[in-house]
Amino acid sequence: MAYHRTSYAVWEITLKCNLACSHCGSRAGHARAQELSTDEALDLVQQMAEVGIKEVTLIGGEAFLRPDWLQIATAINQAGMRCTMTTGGYGISLNTAYKMQQAGIATVSVSIDGLEATHDRLRGRKGSWQQAFQTMSHFRQVGIPFGCNTQINRLSAPEFPRIYEHIRDAGARAWQIQLTVPMGNAADNADILLQPYELLDLYPMLAQVALRAHQEGVQLQPGNNIGYYGPYERLLRGRGRQDEWTFWQGCSAGLSTLGIEADGAIKGCPSLPTAAYTGGNIRDRSLRDIVTTTAELQFNLGAGTPQGTAHLWGFCQTCEFAELCRGGCSWTAHVFFDRRGNNPYCHHRALAQAQQGKRERLLPKVPAHGLPFDNGEFELIEEPIDASEEHDPLRFTADRIQWPASWQNKLEPDFSMAAT
Repeated sequence: MAYHRTSYAVWEITLKCNLACSHCGSRAGHARAQELSTDEALDLVQQMAEVGIKEVTLIGGEAFLRPDWLQIATAINQAGMRCTMTTGGYGISLNTAYKMQQAGIATVSVSIDGLEATHDRLRGRKGSWQQAFQTMSHFRQVGIPFGCNTQINRLSAPEFPRIYEHIRDAGARAWQIQLTVPMGNAADNADILLQPYELLDLYPMLAQVALRAHQEGVQLQPGNNIGYYGPYERLLRGRGRQDEWTFWQGCSAGLSTLGIEADGAIKGCPSLPTAAYTGGNIRDRSLRDIVTTTAELQFNLGAGTPQGTAHLWGFCQTCEFAELCRGGCSWTAHVFFDRRGNNPYCHHRALAQAQQGKRERLLPKVPAHGLPFDNGEFELIEEPIDASEEHDPLRFTADRIQWPASWQNKLEPDFSMAAT
C-alpha cells in the first residue's frame, strides 16, 4: 500500500541568525557547515509534497538570511503546500515584507519574549523589540496576517499580561506560548527556567489571559509543553473557550509533524534533540524512506497499545492519565533528564504534589556540550512544599505578575472544568 501522510513540517533553512538569544535551543548564529544547496532544497520541497505534507513553516536561525529563501517559499506554494514563517523580526523592511507577500507566505509568527527590556536582554540585541514591532507594522501594510510566539520563563512570566496587550494592539490575531526548557543556550542559563512548583501560580494567570484574549479576538495557542489535565486544560487548548474535546492527547512527533534541519537532517519534531532523534539525512535517503522505516520517526506509532507507555518512568508511569498523555511533550522530558517519559512541567503533577504537601525542584547535574539542539541533565528533588530556600531573585510568584491597571477589580469566571 502506498504510504501517505497529512502533516506539518517545520524547516530550519539556515542556522544563520542576526540575534543571540540566551534561550535559543538551536544555538543559532552561524550557518551550518553543510547547509542544503538551492537544488537540494527544491528537491526536498517536492519530496515533502509527495509524502503528504500540507504546510511548511520556514524558520532559522533567521530564515530570510538565506539568499534563496523566497525561491524556496515560492516553490512550496507551487507544490500545493501552504508556506508560513517564524521570525525574530529584526531587519525585515517594508520592501522585504512585500516580497514575502508576493512569494505567497501565508502567515508569519513574530517572536516576542517580554516587554522591551526583557525581550532585548533575552534576544541579545538592543533594539530587537522595537524592530519586531516595526516588522509587524510592515506585515499589516502589505496584508500578511501575523501572530506572535512567546517563551515563558522567569523573566517573561511576570510580564505576560502586559505582553499580551502589546501584541494585541499591534494587530496579532494568534499567540503561541511555550515554556522555556533547557536545550541549547537555555541549558546554559538554567536560572531563568521555571521550577515545577511555580506552575501553580503560572496557570491561573495564563487562564485569565486566555479568556480575555478570546473575548478580544486573539487566539492564545498553547504549545506542546503547556497544560496537561489541570483545571484550565480545556480552556487553554480551546484557545479561550471551554471545549469538551480540547485536551492534550499525546506527543505527535513523527505522526503529524516533521522537523528538518538546514543540513538535511530529519526528525519527528523540530524541537527534539538532534543526536537522539534524527532518523536520517535526505542527502543519503529519500524523505519517504526516512519517515516510514526509521525508529526515530516512529517511536509514537504504539500509541493506544501497552507499548505506547513502556517508556514512562517516575511520576508519569504512575499517573492516571498515562495512556492518553504518554508522558507529555517528549522534547521537554528529554532535555531535562536525557530521556523521554517523565515530564516535570505538568500542571496536574504540580497540583498532585501540592495536595500531598510536596513540591519538585530541578537542579543542573550534567552540562550540555555546546552543540545545536543539545541538552544536559537535571536532578529532580522532591521536598516539602514549604521548604526554605536561599534567596532567589528570579523566583516567580503570583504577586510578581504585572496586571494592567485596566484589568484591576474585574472578576473573571471560575475555571473549574478539568480534563477528567
